[in-house]
Amino acid sequence: MRCPFCNSEETQVKDSRPTGDNTAIRRRRACTDCGARFTTFERVQIRELTVVKKNGQRSPFEREKLERSVSIATRKRQVDPEKIDRMINGIVRQLESSGDQEVSSEKIGELVMEGLSHIDSVAYVRFASVYKEFREAKDFEEFIGDLHSEVSN
Repeated sequence: MRCPFCNSEETQVKDSRPTGDNTAIRRRRACTDCGARFTTFERVQIRELTVVKKNGQRSPFEREKLERSVSIATRKRQVDPEKIDRMINGIVRQLESSGDQEVSSEKIGELVMEGLSHIDSVAYVRFASVYKEFREAKDFEEFIGDLHSEVSN
């Protein structure tokens, strides 16, 4: 494992333990050259996924990108990080076990919206505003109006 601070390839594992939900191994590492410490995670990957974007462009699926977008939506919200991690693990498992090599960005967005709707309504609206490309305040009003009507039914 390359050190993220000095790029040395000489690092040592100091501690290994499973994550809380047993879906990954958390490793504390130390660089033998600069002495920096950092954490890595080892996860099972069932298959390589390709994301097909709205414009038809294809790119490799990156869990980190999914984590970043959810992190932005939940920023400054009192959301249990473990719930977020479970949601992301569930989405990745669902995508990998679908049997499809390619997955649309729309499918990923829908799964994230579904997950966030159960975790935090503000994060759900934040994510939806980017995913559904809200342009004006009325877009928020319509979305929240639809959200209220779904809840009342």
